Amino acid sequence: MIPYGRQAISEEDIQAVTSVLRSDWITQGPTIPRFEQAVASYCGAPYSVAVSSATAALHLACLALGVGPTDRVWTTPNTFVASANCALYCNATVDFVDIDPTTANMGVQALAKKLQDAEPRGGLPTVVIPVHFSGEPCNMIEIAKLAGRYGFRIIEDASHAIGAKYPNGVVGDCRYSDITVFSFHPVKIITTGEGGGLTTQLPGLARKLALLRTHGITRDSAELTVGAHGAWYYEQLMLGFNYRITDLQAALGISQLSRIEEFIARRHLLASRYDAALQGLPVRLLHRSSLNRSALHLYVVYVSADRRRQVFDQLRELGIGVNVHYIPVHLQPYYRRLGFREGDFPAAEQHYHEAISLPLYPSLTESEQDQVIAALKEVLQ
Repeated sequence: MIPYGRQAISEEDIQAVTSVLRSDWITQGPTIPRFEQAVASYCGAPYSVAVSSATAALHLACLALGVGPTDRVWTTPNTFVASANCALYCNATVDFVDIDPTTANMGVQALAKKLQDAEPRGGLPTVVIPVHFSGEPCNMIEIAKLAGRYGFRIIEDASHAIGAKYPNGVVGDCRYSDITVFSFHPVKIITTGEGGGLTTQLPGLARKLALLRTHGITRDSAELTVGAHGAWYYEQLMLGFNYRITDLQAALGISQLSRIEEFIARRHLLASRYDAALQGLPVRLLHRSSLNRSALHLYVVYVSADRRRQVFDQLRELGIGVNVHYIPVHLQPYYRRLGFREGDFPAAEQHYHEAISLPLYPSLTESEQDQVIAALKEVLQ
């Protein structure tokens, strides 16, 4: 089976991890801040905080922005459930903004219309979470303009998009957002095994995120509320969580990050081969803007809704591990119980009925990709 995605682990990655295993620190040691600095430098943001997963990162981002029971958080239905669940963890209200069918990202016009309708009735969001689906950046320039007009904060869910670029910056530099969230899951652009991260330009948010990931505890003498104590002394300043990453994971992350440009270049080469080979087939391709650089976490094609299940099943039978991203969050049983219904976000639902993710990862060989292409052509005949 050729999977839709997989990690690319080198001997250098293995050596990086084993060197930590041979050191004095394998959990909360000096490698974590080195990884955070590497991510911050790569993204062009002054602050980076590494955590146990992108789900943890989303939760902490909402907490750091003060999301609570009286707040509303809007995201896209075309995402993994964590992009919405993070608001519910804070007891906030969740709603969705339909997608732009050409990119499958949050639709700017849909967002503008929803904001315009919400303002007179006092229903504006506190936070909006755009998701850079498949690694293609959202139209953050326009979303940031809307934030300025309507007063909401922005968390960029860039779980698919470390290494992606806007026309004038890098995803994660936070020029259009308060916080950007990354995933380092094995199928993503780089991996730490499991893991996630956040970047921000705001020192107060960075410090709050760092506290929240470690039970809300500090040993920093400048933050302690009581006078001098011994080296054992610590204080819990807020209610936090154990969302820590380890030195083992951070070592892998540093090694992986050193090859991110190689990974993305390979993804673009393979995507270009797909683009050329699929011309003339009864499929539609997901749009990639020439103004952005997609991180190309996913390569999505659309087939007619009445054939999608058959095409999917036949490709699996032929050893092609295709997948579907995503079942719209609002159609999950839990969210239906919150009052969402089929037909609420028709563009996201249409995307779901037609989308198939083809295999795409740096170690996919041209020969394996040709098998994928041949199988797709056979199934679509």
